[in-house]
This record gives sequence, C-alpha cells and structure tokens, in this order.
Amino acid sequence: MQHIKCAIMKVMNATNITIKIESSLAQDARVLAARRGTSLSRLVSEQLQLLILEDQAYAAARQNALQALKSGFDLEWGAPESREELHAREDLR
Repeated sequence: MQHIKCAIMKVMNATNITIKIESSLAQDARVLAARRGTSLSRLVSEQLQLLILEDQAYAAARQNALQALKSGFDLEWGAPESREELHAREDLR
C-alpha cells in the first residue's frame, strides 16, 4: 500500500514541460521507450534523474576533494636538523 501512495504522490507532483527536439530523435525515443515498456515521459524523467544524481555525486566528491586539499595531507616528513643532513646522499646501490 505504501508503494501505491508513493506512486500517486509522484504523479500529483508532476510538472509538464515542453521541449523541442528533431523529429527523427523524437521517433527514435518513442521506439526506445516502447521497447523498454515505458512511456517517453518516464524515459526522459528517469534519464534526467540519473543526470542530476551524477551531477550531485560529482559536486559532493569535488567538495570533499577541495576540503581535503585545504586541510592538507600528512606526508610524515620532518625538516632535517642540519644542512649536512639535508644534502646527505644515500647509497643507491
């Protein structure tokens, strides 16, 4: 019963929009929707939802990355105590 209420709420909150696309694209989209057993409106709606979710995920990841850059990274490096230590060469053999 809860599932039916959610479906009814989605329909009640739906908004009609008008878009202009090439007629051949519209025909191909209708065929695709029919193959998937759905309406063109639902197909477009689902694809827009996916685009929005991807955009939101990208924005969140970007924000997290920028925050990590601001806080810095612990490279576990300490400044050398002397000039000699700074310029000391390790035997690479």
